[in-house]
This record gives sequence, C-alpha cells and structure tokens, in this order.
Amino acid sequence: MNTAEPLLQLQNITKNFGAIEALRGISFSIDRGEVVALLGDNGAGKSTLVKIIAGGLEPTSGRMLFEGREFLAKSPAEAKAAGIETVYQDLSLCTNVDVVANFFMGREIVKHYFGVPILQEREMEAVVARAMANAGTRIPSLRTKVEHLSGGQRQAIELNRFVHWGGKLVLLDEPFAALGVEQTRRGLEMIKQVAAQGIGVVIITHIMQQAFQVADRIVVIRQGVVAGDVRREDTSPDAVVAMITGGTLAGAGPAQVENGAVTMSGG
Repeated sequence: MNTAEPLLQLQNITKNFGAIEALRGISFSIDRGEVVALLGDNGAGKSTLVKIIAGGLEPTSGRMLFEGREFLAKSPAEAKAAGIETVYQDLSLCTNVDVVANFFMGREIVKHYFGVPILQEREMEAVVARAMANAGTRIPSLRTKVEHLSGGQRQAIELNRFVHWGGKLVLLDEPFAALGVEQTRRGLEMIKQVAAQGIGVVIITHIMQQAFQVADRIVVIRQGVVAGDVRREDTSPDAVVAMITGGTLAGAGPAQVENGAVTMSGG
C-alpha cells in the first residue's frame, strides 16, 4: 500500500561530530505501507540516521519531509506526537505492571465520581483485548505482569500499542536480536501486518535473511552515504553484501557501480 506522495523523504541529510562526518548526504524515501530494511556494517551511520528521524539528534544539514511537510523533531517526544516511534531491542515497557497498564501508559481512561478519578479497568482491558485479537497476538492473560512474558510477546505489545494509538512510521532497531527462531518468525509476520495497515516500517538488522523475508526495499548505508537502494526482488544477498562492503560482485548480472555506489537495474 502506498500513495503518490512518500510518507517520509530524506534529502541530503548530513551529520558531523566535530571533524567526523557520520552522514555525508543521505537521501531516500519511505512510502506508506512499505517495509524498508536499513543495512550496513558497524559504524556505517544507520543508528545516527535513525536517531535523527526519531528526534534524538539534529542533522548538521539537509531536510526531512514527513507527510509532505518539512518536519524535524526536536525531541523523541515530538517525533512520537507526530506518529514516529522507535522500538529498540530492549523495548520501553514497564515490566512490573500488567499488559493493560503498559498499553494505556499515560492515556488511561478515567471517570470522575464526586471529584475522585477512578480508572476504568474493564473498559481498558476490553480495548486491549480487541487490539490484540485484531493483530492475532495471543497472551494468556492481559493482567499478567510484563516481566513474566516472552520477548516476542513484549514486542507484540509495543507494536500493537503503536498501531492502536495512530502511529504512522515505526523504526525497529535490531528488534529480533534476543529472540528465538519461532519468536522471530512471529515478529516478522507482525511487521507485515503493521505495514498492511498503511504504516511505514524501517527495520535495522544485521541478519540478511530477515531483511529478505520482510522488506519491500533494501537501503544500504556505507561510510555515511547510500550505497544501494533496491527493491528486494531486484537484488540478492550476495549483491547486498557487495554494497555493504564496497566490493565487486562477479557474475552478479544487473549489478553495476556508478558514482561509487552499487545499483541494481529496476531498483
């Protein structure tokens, strides 16, 4: 699912830390309902770029357009208010309270009786139950404390919460690093479900197989520049490795080097 206008456009984003150029002119776009895998070696600039999108860092130069309007979040809270959320490996859940409390954190349903605020526990639980059911997430009891849930279940809570509260773009930073095979499979399926609702998804991963399982498009960053921006079906793991390392790929067919970047025909 996408429209003619990209959800997010990055235009010549740079970031300097003193004399160090972490990003040297990053430009690419993300459509609504599109999953983009952001790949690159350690130190390539992926995390710096994600922090800029999420409001954790300001770029040295360049423009960011969100939903067609120039936008630059001054803080993660400002980005979240606009519908941009980052989900890290360690998540942002409170483990000592239950699923419902985490889902409604800061948004609790309250009614006042004689001036006294009373939490509407049943109403909140019903909302969470519907959201989880719609996403196909199974948790034995919504009153279970998060500390007793698996990593995959915790991840599902965070993603479902993001979708329910009107999220538009989610940035997933190594979301499956601590998960087992089955939990990772379910997580990848959930990413597809999230994108199917028109939400843009950016996933940073070091595992090539995950990128090819879930991404519509693969963007490779190498030494602070975009070294490749290709549709998944137009490339291969070997070609992407060549983009990441800056190497050449013998017999790669459509791969070619242009201005220092590896591009693929049709990409």
